[in-house]
Amino acid sequence: MALTFNKLDGFVENLAEGVFDFENDTFIFALSNTAPGSETTPPTGATSTCVLANVTQVSYTNASSRTLTSVTSSQTSGTHTVDAANITISASGGAVGPFRYVYLYDDTPTTPADPLIGYFDYGSALTLADGESLTITFNASGILTIT
Repeated sequence: MALTFNKLDGFVENLAEGVFDFENDTFIFALSNTAPGSETTPPTGATSTCVLANVTQVSYTNASSRTLTSVTSSQTSGTHTVDAANITISASGGAVGPFRYVYLYDDTPTTPADPLIGYFDYGSALTLADGESLTITFNASGILTIT
């Protein structure tokens, strides 16, 4: 299943204001079963609301690491590409979920804390049973490109 990365509006302003360091910051996936527009404070609009605190997350008690590794950031001919190694999230000791939305956020900045970048929508809720895993595979053009 090819998934589309949905960039959040607040990401653009945070990017322009130098909040992100794609070479050195720590990027993590957050799992949610609440639609972005249905959150109490939707993280889809203003930059001030585009933070992890406005996402209803699932319990990670039985989940493996959700931290991206081998994050790269490069520019060629005015197009900047951010990519990372594919990631596998596994359930161990019990289920993880249900979740439908997989948000990418930067865990490093403190102002704002945990700014969101965007999310993947799986189209329906997933639950990882004990021993199951989900591999998130990034396409050949990376996680996101900035032109």
